[in-house]
Amino acid sequence: MKRRDFIQQTAAAASLVSLGGLGLTSFTSKPKKITILHTNDVHSHIDPFGPDDGRNPNKGGVARRASLIKNIRQENPNTLLLDAGDIFQGTPYFNYYGGELEFKLMSMLKYDLATIGNHDFDNGIDGLYAQLPHAKFDFVSANYDFSNTILDTHVKPYKTFIRDGIKVGVFGLGIQLHGLVDNNLYKETKYLDPTETAQDMSRILKENEQCDLIICLSHLGYNYKHLPDKISDLKLAETTKNIDLFIGGHTHTFLKKPTVVKNIENKNTLVNQVGCYGINLGKIDFYFDIDKNKSANGTSIIV
Repeated sequence: MKRRDFIQQTAAAASLVSLGGLGLTSFTSKPKKITILHTNDVHSHIDPFGPDDGRNPNKGGVARRASLIKNIRQENPNTLLLDAGDIFQGTPYFNYYGGELEFKLMSMLKYDLATIGNHDFDNGIDGLYAQLPHAKFDFVSANYDFSNTILDTHVKPYKTFIRDGIKVGVFGLGIQLHGLVDNNLYKETKYLDPTETAQDMSRILKENEQCDLIICLSHLGYNYKHLPDKISDLKLAETTKNIDLFIGGHTHTFLKKPTVVKNIENKNTLVNQVGCYGINLGKIDFYFDIDKNKSANGTSIIV
């Protein structure tokens, strides 16, 4: 099957997923379309898996992902490309280059934004800082307070974009590092409560920044069934408002399409994650009518 045909078929297959109760047939004129592409937990997987790999034969690889992204951008120039963290650690490329190659390749793919995962501290906060000049994209994290570290001013809580007159706000959230990462690696980074932070960020982006679309770029994990008190994307989606999409990472959760969750106001929000190692590329299309009411559909594309 040709790659373009595959993209079109998978997108069509996911068209039943809607957001906010506004079906695609509700539009009286041609809607504006914003496409969100995303990855998570790529873990330094530059090359595709080999044909003899037991679980993922002939899947993944940066070059193939680049071709997919190029095709999708040609179909819709109003596209954002995001990553939900754990860019580093997992192959000898990281051991040898320390993250330089990963950031350079992501820059070539023209990533717009990324958040920080726990493994991105594996060479220490100084190692992460040293690689930032190779990243031609920004990092966001609203609940890591870097004010007493070398990353101070280099990581913002959120960033906004305007695509075809639609204002998109994206903020980042990271997992609790204590007990997961050696203290000497993240040094004086302070962890802030993700629920309170998400509530603050969604308010700022909705009221102050007047965003039409709000995205949380999260490395908290999709869900923890056996740890009911542990914060996750699903739990966060239920206890917040005004967030249209949670793009997740950390738990390597493979979803064929986004999960629809009712938020604290009983409105729909989407939660998505596309596994790990660059095997899949997440694609979510948001449609806006003349009053900026929105609907969405999403799918996971095998690379």
